[in-house]
Amino acid sequence: MPTTGRQTAAPERADVVVVGAGPAGSAAAWTLATAGLDVVVLEKALFPREKVCGDGLTPRGVKQLDEMGIDTSPAAGWVRHKGLRVFGGGQVVEVDWPTLGNWPGYSLVCQRRDLDAMLARHAAAAGARVHHEVTVTEPLLDDAGRVAGVRAQAGPGKESAEWRAPLVISAEGLSGRLAKSLGLVRRTDRPLGVAVRRYIATPRTHDDYLDISFDLSADGPDADSMPGYGWSFGMGDGTANVGFGLLDTRRSDGDHREVFRRWLTTLPPEWQLDEQHAVTPVRGAGLPMALNRGPAYTRGLLLAGDAAGTVNPFNGEGISYAMETGRTAAETAVAALARPVGPAREEVLRRYPERLREEYGAHHRLGTVFLALLARPDLVRFATTHGLKRPALVRGALRLMGNLSDGRRGDGVDRALAVLHRLAPAV
Repeated sequence: MPTTGRQTAAPERADVVVVGAGPAGSAAAWTLATAGLDVVVLEKALFPREKVCGDGLTPRGVKQLDEMGIDTSPAAGWVRHKGLRVFGGGQVVEVDWPTLGNWPGYSLVCQRRDLDAMLARHAAAAGARVHHEVTVTEPLLDDAGRVAGVRAQAGPGKESAEWRAPLVISAEGLSGRLAKSLGLVRRTDRPLGVAVRRYIATPRTHDDYLDISFDLSADGPDADSMPGYGWSFGMGDGTANVGFGLLDTRRSDGDHREVFRRWLTTLPPEWQLDEQHAVTPVRGAGLPMALNRGPAYTRGLLLAGDAAGTVNPFNGEGISYAMETGRTAAETAVAALARPVGPAREEVLRRYPERLREEYGAHHRLGTVFLALLARPDLVRFATTHGLKRPALVRGALRLMGNLSDGRRGDGVDRALAVLHRLAPAV
């Protein structure tokens, strides 16, 4: 056991410990607290804090906020967008979010420093005990090797502390320290993306559409292109979140940033998306995709959000899936703790990875195929040049990439998507 030279205080106890207060952790904590459980959230940062992200919430994310009882109206300060404006192959097309029964018809933007702090407050208001500036260092294991809590360094002085609970949910993000300590490492056969972004003062801060560009150079995709896309999301406050997401992680961080800067030089000067109008540095972060760490449950530890690698390979969307899997992990914990200790409880917990695979596996498999095609600049150029001329095809692609469907009881597009998902083996 590591020592710090300080005496460890008596351990605190809870029904569930949640590590991380991002969207996954706060959604999990809110779900647990509203179910009447005693939940402790341990967050290493002091909110509000910076977080590299595109700041966009698709209709999937909006639905999670709505179900958690968060007011997402413009009157509450939220900025709405009604669809995407897609640039590719010299074509530009605007496509609205679909009108579906299962999903809202709009997206939202909100800086992560504001969103994460709001979600943590929402969890606390439901009864969760949220602690900031607590760095979890390792799991506590019982004699059987099962997770029975966590050790941490707490407060500005980093005093040693322990929290004990029969279940722990890791919402730590890409680092996944607890998962790694139990041998759950990232699968190298699954994609890992990279995103870089900065905030830029621009007259395009107010817009009904989110900009997505597959033309990352003046001449479009070529043999030297990195597979990915650029974005510009108007934040409604005089700035836009402007970034670049890509698949190829073999290049250096400097390469990623250089591709980003070159892309910005291809944009119209009147947009002012240049170095002169930048208000933050370029920052980058990893995008763990396609359930690339698992199993998502082992020995009393459940993984949610980026800790489980739940980012959508089609579009790099992570916030929605973080909240969804955080709530699913919490629902699993509630059901498990209602069972007696032993095989009955373990049966519920071991079902959690299968629930994720059933919900996301086929879609992620299709997404990995999409990423493989994105790595072919000739196919990207052909698809955007010709595909963007066909509005119905673009609308269908948006529903596929955004994982937005009413299922087999929906329209023809929904039925076609259901067939695709049935044909695709789950990752």
